[in-house]
Amino acid sequence: MNQSTNGAFADAGERIEFDSLQDAAAEGSEVNLDMILDVPVTLAMEVGRTRISIRNLLQLNQGSVVELDRAAGEPLDVFVNGTLVAHGEVVVINEKFGIRLTDVISPAERVRKLR
Repeated sequence: MNQSTNGAFADAGERIEFDSLQDAAAEGSEVNLDMILDVPVTLAMEVGRTRISIRNLLQLNQGSVVELDRAAGEPLDVFVNGTLVAHGEVVVINEKFGIRLTDVISPAERVRKLR
């Protein structure tokens, strides 16, 4: 027997329905995100990419230049856990590199790209 969300037990063949977060938000109730706000994620900025052969990769050494697929001045891509979330430009703040976000992908577009 499986325990359902209301504490009652259900047969293995019985289907249990859960309210979706979208339904709850549509009804005007707020979704509490406080419990996930401290979850760490990986933020990465990508200047560009290229494809090279292993032969050329093994020939790289100090001072080698690798041409990327992006022109100078084009915006960088900003990824969170591998998902594109924004575009930006490099800035220098107190002698450290940073990124100024110039275009943030809408949450609806991010969800669409996940599917």
